[in-house]
Amino acid sequence: MTGPGLAPGRAFAALHRRGEPFVLPNAWDVASAVAIASAGAQAIATTSAGVAWSLGVPDGADFGADRAAAVIRRIAAAVTVPVSADIEAGYGESPGTVAATLTAVVRAGAVGVNIEDQRDQSSLFEPGEQAERLAAARAAAAGIPVWINARTDVFLCGAYSSTSAGVAAALRRAAQYAGAGADSLFVPGLTDLAAIAELAAGPLPVTVMAGPGAATVAELTTAGVVRISLGSAVAQAAYGLAARAATELFTTGTYDSSTNGFRYTSMNNALQTATVTGKEAPAR
Repeated sequence: MTGPGLAPGRAFAALHRRGEPFVLPNAWDVASAVAIASAGAQAIATTSAGVAWSLGVPDGADFGADRAAAVIRRIAAAVTVPVSADIEAGYGESPGTVAATLTAVVRAGAVGVNIEDQRDQSSLFEPGEQAERLAAARAAAAGIPVWINARTDVFLCGAYSSTSAGVAAALRRAAQYAGAGADSLFVPGLTDLAAIAELAAGPLPVTVMAGPGAATVAELTTAGVVRISLGSAVAQAAYGLAARAATELFTTGTYDSSTNGFRYTSMNNALQTATVTGKEAPAR
């Protein structure tokens, strides 16, 4: 399998340092990726929700590997930093489908992936099942350094009556996911710093999703995480701004909500630079 090469993958892996986590804002299209990169991001990650919304479909609506790879190809061609792909649960239940999805996004330019263990809105894959799916993804990488961020939704699914029970379940999954070749454990929905620290001392480095009301980067650093992402928060903020600006226009006839936006010339110039340096990445 061909992909972005060894250097970007190794550079992305090197960003994951306990005690010195990096913040990974999530993009959903080329323009958002370029804007985030221009702010100084060390890497770009996609958000499946933001990508789906930008294409007019709800998150989790069987988005598919081909469309995910197409988005990654455009983003990877437009930025010079490593790109990680949110591939949800791999767009299929079988290990072979997960492997094919990983292959598609890596060929498109991704050097990392998120693979979640949520089967549907109400259930998770059994730990052994998910381990097989992760092992298939690792085998598909075929020696290419692809960072596999194994997402567990034990804290989102509400299956456990207490945080401590959820942590115990997450630790059991982390041990199996580590054995399957995962590089880190992603625990969206967990905000308790003591619980995060307990997981961070476990079998895999821990990555978390933050946002308004969550612990600060400094606090999460002390808890031992290696990566902090924002999920769909930036996309939600952007669409929220669109709604507020429209509401203000319709009600008061003023334009204050649009203040401090990305300058027209800045975005145009950034995209022009991206077009010149990256061009459209060819399918591999």
